This record gives sequence, structure tokens and C-alpha cells, in this order.
Amino acid sequence: MTILMSGKSVFLTGAPGAGKSFLLGKFVSNAVSKGRKVAVTASTGIAATHISGSTIHSWSQIGIKETLDAKDIAALARRGKLVSRFLNTDVLVIDEVSMLSGNFLSMLDTLARELRRDHSPFGGLQMVLVGDMFQLPPVNRSSSGFDFAHESLAWKDLDPLVCYLDEQHRQGDDGLLAVLEAMRRGNLNDDHIALLEERRQLRPPAGVEVTRLFAHNVDVDSINHRHLALLGGATSSFEMRPRGPSAAVEQLAKRILAPGHLELKVGAEVMFVANDPSKAFANGSRGRVVRFEQGRVVVELADGRREVTVSPYVWQHTEDDEVVAEISQLPLRLAWAITIHKSQGMSIDAAEIDLSRTFAPGMGYVALSRLRSLDGLYIKGMNSMALVLNAQIFELDERLRSSSDELAGSTADYH
Repeated sequence: MTILMSGKSVFLTGAPGAGKSFLLGKFVSNAVSKGRKVAVTASTGIAATHISGSTIHSWSQIGIKETLDAKDIAALARRGKLVSRFLNTDVLVIDEVSMLSGNFLSMLDTLARELRRDHSPFGGLQMVLVGDMFQLPPVNRSSSGFDFAHESLAWKDLDPLVCYLDEQHRQGDDGLLAVLEAMRRGNLNDDHIALLEERRQLRPPAGVEVTRLFAHNVDVDSINHRHLALLGGATSSFEMRPRGPSAAVEQLAKRILAPGHLELKVGAEVMFVANDPSKAFANGSRGRVVRFEQGRVVVELADGRREVTVSPYVWQHTEDDEVVAEISQLPLRLAWAITIHKSQGMSIDAAEIDLSRTFAPGMGYVALSRLRSLDGLYIKGMNSMALVLNAQIFELDERLRSSSDELAGSTADYH
């Protein structure tokens, strides 16, 4: 807390259950009580809902842009509310930062410097970056590799202090956290494997609906369509409506998760794939269709506390303040099953996880770390890649631990 309250930029990291979210909440409260203006954001809608914030894409209004040139910056600089937002913020929090691309972080750095007219990193904002680097990074669209946030020039210029939390604060650990920590340390043993094998022999109780996680979209689509077919009642179909040149529309369609053709029934499990401007829902929020009203869909959110009436959402691609292409569709997709990638940022009570077709280091770790306890874990299969983590991140993790230990040795307790 001493380091966070010092005003210096920080990377707060650690394993699941280490208390990152708890400490972040305490810091935000302390900072606000001292009169600092804190913006709380996250890399995904799911993560943003957990911290009562917004996505960094929405907050910065960079959105789904993949480049930010001088014309883009000039256009954003004409948005008075956005400029005020940047100028009136002292601390910018980004949770689940590992899921941001290095490219996005660099765009944010450039924009902050320009809008704040301060050419120090991120325009002089105190940046509080939070996350676990063992989570899956975004895929680099321009190459076959990963675009790690921590390898970007923006991160290197910022050079945040490292606070690595390594004590476990989750109550009643039943072995799952020990497995995850062993994976992080690279020392999984026969006992850990046996624990996972036990969960491989089990299936969810009959009649109990659990989230199903898969590595590939094709498996997810198959499960979702099968479950939809089992529901009684009429099917309502919703078609994507594009506008603009086909090449521009095609590029925009690749960047959103809304399906071209969506079929729904009452009772269908769904996930939102956009952020609602009025904050009624966020990208990644889950719910269930309860009825249809005049071409709109009423969804009961997963917490059961409220219903949201969902209308078509419009995604746009702009150039020089001109709308070049747009797509209109309900911001929903079926969600009995979801990909491991899309599950990042979720906390799940019970899930059936298929690790038999994992294809990238870290996928098994991400899937297992979604669960709150071992009791809710059901493993459908595992392949040789299932428990492998990225070798680069092992090296990074050692450096982060070392930097944090060195910093802790020279820092007084916060009072």
C-alpha cells in the first residue's frame, strides 16, 4: 500500500487468490479519500464488471482501433469530454493488463501524452497495472507470435515498480490453488497430477447446468446449437445488418464477436459481446433469455437481480470522423459453452473443462484458474499441452519476484 500511495506507477501481480483485487479496492478507497481522482478500468468487460469499472477501450475511446495516427488523435482531441477525462484523472487503473496487447498499450500512451500535453510516460498519469502474466495474452494479428503488453515500448518507458503478492488469502483451499502455484513454479508433481486425474473421472450431477470450456470455437458452437435444439418453444432469428463497402464491413466483422446469424429461444444461455453505453451490461456479462418483446430480447442477468431489454447494437469503423462501415446486430451470442480465451476474467463456481485439444501454453492454467474451488471442477480430457506454461513467462516471473522482493526490503509499512 505504501508503494501504491506514493504516486509512482506500479505493476501489481500474483497468483489467483493472492489478494490483488482486495488490495486494489483498498488502494482506490484510500486514494479517493486523499482527494485523488481515480479511473478504474479493465482490459475486458468481464473484468470491468468485477471491479465496477469500464473497459479501457471504452474509457479511452480508442475502442477497437488497431492503429492511431495523427488524424485519429486530432479527432479524439476534439472530444471535449474525453480531454477533460484525461486531464482530470490522477490515477489510471487497468485490471487484467496481461490481456491487453502491447500495441494497444502503446496507443494509450501516445494518446495520454497528447491529450494531457505532457510527454512523460502516459502523460504523467500514475498507472496502476494489475494482472497475472500467466494468463493468455492476445494474439498478434500481424504475426504468429504474441503481442505481450510488458514487451511494449510504452511499458518499458513507464518502468513500473513491481508489487508481487505471494500469500494466499482464499479460504478453504482444497488443493486447486496448490496445483496452480506448482504450475507457476514449474514443479508439478505426481500428487498434483493425481488430484486432477480424480476430477477427470467425475461428471457434473444430472440436471445441474455448469459452464463448459473448450479450446476451439467449433466445439463451442456444436455444444451451443445442441442445447438450443433441446429447448422447447419457437426460435427467433436475428440477422446482422451491414452498411458500407464490403471490404470495410468484412474488416469490421472480424473485430467483433456478434454472429452473422443468431438463433434464440426462451431459456437460451447468452453472453453479451459489447459494452452498453448506459452500463446496463458489459462485454462478457452472462444471462438467460426470458422473453421476446417487439423484436427485442429480454435477458435476465446471471446474478438474477435484474432484466435487460436488448436492442440491436451498432458497431462502426470511422476514418477522419467519417463512418466508413457499420454493423447492426443484437450484442449476444449463445453461451452454454465458451472458449477458454473468452473465459478469462471470469470466476466460476462449477465448470466442465475439455483440455484434450489445447494448442497454446497457458490454456490449461487459464481454464483451471477460473474455478473458485476443486469441488466445482470437472475435467473432460487433457492432452500433452494442457499443463504447459509459456517458457518466456517463467523467466519474466522470476524477474518480477526478484524486483518485488528488493523493493519490499526497502519499503516501510503504510500507516
